[in-house]
Amino acid sequence: MTMPKPPTHFSDLEPRELLTQLYWAAVRQALPSHTLAGFLPPVPKGRTLVLGAGKAGGSMAHAFDALWPQDAPMSGLVVTRYGHTPPRPADALPQRIEVVEAAHPVPDAAGLAAAQRILALTEGLTKDDLVICLISGGGSSLLTLPAQWEGGGISLEDKQRINTMLLESGASIQEMNCVRKHLSAIKGGRLAAACYPAQVVTLLISDVPGDAPSVIASGPTVPDPTSCADALSILKRLAHISRGLETDFIVKALEDGTLETPKPGDPVFARNQVHLIATPQQSLEAAAAAARAMGLTAHILSDEMEGESREVGKVHAALARAVAQRGEPFARPCVILSGGETTVTIRPRREGAAKGRGGRAGEFCMGLAQALQGQAAVWGLAADTDGIDGVEDNAGAFVAPDTLARAKAAGTSLADCLDRNDAVGFFQPLGDVFTTGPTHTNVNDFRALLVL
Repeated sequence: MTMPKPPTHFSDLEPRELLTQLYWAAVRQALPSHTLAGFLPPVPKGRTLVLGAGKAGGSMAHAFDALWPQDAPMSGLVVTRYGHTPPRPADALPQRIEVVEAAHPVPDAAGLAAAQRILALTEGLTKDDLVICLISGGGSSLLTLPAQWEGGGISLEDKQRINTMLLESGASIQEMNCVRKHLSAIKGGRLAAACYPAQVVTLLISDVPGDAPSVIASGPTVPDPTSCADALSILKRLAHISRGLETDFIVKALEDGTLETPKPGDPVFARNQVHLIATPQQSLEAAAAAARAMGLTAHILSDEMEGESREVGKVHAALARAVAQRGEPFARPCVILSGGETTVTIRPRREGAAKGRGGRAGEFCMGLAQALQGQAAVWGLAADTDGIDGVEDNAGAFVAPDTLARAKAAGTSLADCLDRNDAVGFFQPLGDVFTTGPTHTNVNDFRALLVL
């Protein structure tokens, strides 16, 4: 009999390898193949239609397709990000759910076409039918269907322009998705309204602080507690620091309530069920369990951290320095974990300065490195659990005690890179960029600090 191999002790691992293992423990916990089986509803009397959108959409579709009884009729369409459809096993049965790809974080024509097809598939549904909605982070951009009304409408170009403004403004995910819902013909509960009177079961992978279903992918199948007035207030507040509120007719449609969304208590939601199948907290707990199995104490700060990425990095650095120098508030050695969704405000580019590259994980790491000041015995990893930090092909970056010294030797200026939001430009020459490729799930930011 072969005895199971005991977990590797943390002292036998290099800090980067240890942090990498914790990241993958968090990701594995959130994979649809690991979580979806416990949330299957009964086979309906009528037909089963599967619809969905998000960066985990492809893997959710494959998992549901494999689990749903082969003798039960089922069809569907799910949209995911370009390059995020996982490969199917060679011996897999014929695919019943079509998976298409589109752009993220700024929507494109492929996402528009997918949303139009998804909405068209809801026509003719009856009370005997079941609609399974597979929703994960990224669905706001991937499921784009600009609102239309009598005498007016929003173009894809309008949506792209406003979406870019929101992304560059430092707006929170709650603020961005409030606006997105009110400028859409499919988000903010409108997909559920289109499915009525069929039963709708929504299976969610959360990528937002607080796990609010109405915020995840802009809540296409759940009631929207926000209002047109909320969306207008957000746009007006952010517009003065960006490129201005784009079109007067959108302002008017928000002011007169033309773009209002279905609200709690609306009868279209009477037969709907919502299940969270993976959350950021669950993934942080999986990483903490992996650390403890290696002999390390693990502390989870929160799965709901928000704020400017570089500033959150500085706060984490202050905590790690206190642990390293004084053993407070945690004894060393230990791992400090956190999640959530920070933001990056794009700084105005100086004339002649190169455009920065990177996302919120890399920006966090620049703030962390700056505030750690080369603190001995502290290492860090920040990465997005979908494997993509912003629009780049890396997931995040590592920070080590010698990060600043190596940057100085390489002639790389941290202050300049921070000024240009250029995390890739800072960490890539050091070999500290963390690259995973698409992970096929998404529970947002993962951060781990190792203090030895």
